[in-house]
Amino acid sequence: MSNLINGTDVNFDMEVLASDVPVLVDFWAPWCAPCRIIAPVVEELANEMEGKLKVVKVNTDENPSIAQQYGIMSIPTLGIFKNGRLVNSVIGAVPKHHLIQAITPHLDSIN
Repeated sequence: MSNLINGTDVNFDMEVLASDVPVLVDFWAPWCAPCRIIAPVVEELANEMEGKLKVVKVNTDENPSIAQQYGIMSIPTLGIFKNGRLVNSVIGAVPKHHLIQAITPHLDSIN
């Protein structure tokens, strides 16, 4: 089962900006080879970090206004949002450990 959420121009505010947990947003497009390469890693993170991190995929071809609003010039771009703000981003198909290093400082500690 996948914990990925399909992000759109319509639901972005609710799913990402109003989220009570940090959100990893995968800005991608179907024609983008590096996007397809990193997609399984993004899905793994969605499942492994369930409850601590929400993962939203935004197809930039279908939802151009969100990509434009955040200045997404290259895909894949993985944006990390916390408390309604973009706090970090990673561009390109990077190894899983690199994504984890970018995400971990923004996770809320669960005691």
